[in-house]
Amino acid sequence: MLASGVFDLLHLGHVRFLEDAKKAGGAGAKLVVIVARDSTAGKLKGRKPIMSEDQRRALVESLKVVDDAVLGFEGLDIGEVIEKIHPDIIALGYDQAEMEAEVKNYLIKHQLPVSVVRVGKFGENILDSSTKIKQKIIDKLSK
Repeated sequence: MLASGVFDLLHLGHVRFLEDAKKAGGAGAKLVVIVARDSTAGKLKGRKPIMSEDQRRALVESLKVVDDAVLGFEGLDIGEVIEKIHPDIIALGYDQAEMEAEVKNYLIKHQLPVSVVRVGKFGENILDSSTKIKQKIIDKLSK
């Protein structure tokens, strides 16, 4: 079971995503989480994370649901990740449609027996994203 993300300002949405990812693997599944490097996060989000990659990885690894957390590979080559981790299932978030297409194309091209599952969005009107948390802090400090 493989999941990945930036995991900046770890929050309940991240935890629920990882819990649902592990559930998708069934009983006895082991969840390996790739935590994006600072440089990769900068390319994906247009800015570097608030927390360092080592801190983000350590926080993710400390979660009960996570069996192993590793820093991502430089660059955005999904093939390299798949070849090194050898997952049987890859869990993607509700907002990763582009990544889903890229992963599925790679799996088809290389005829790999790996399933891809999408994890739904957790709740509404909660602090379920780092962006929402940052904005709430800004709003509170500006009053």
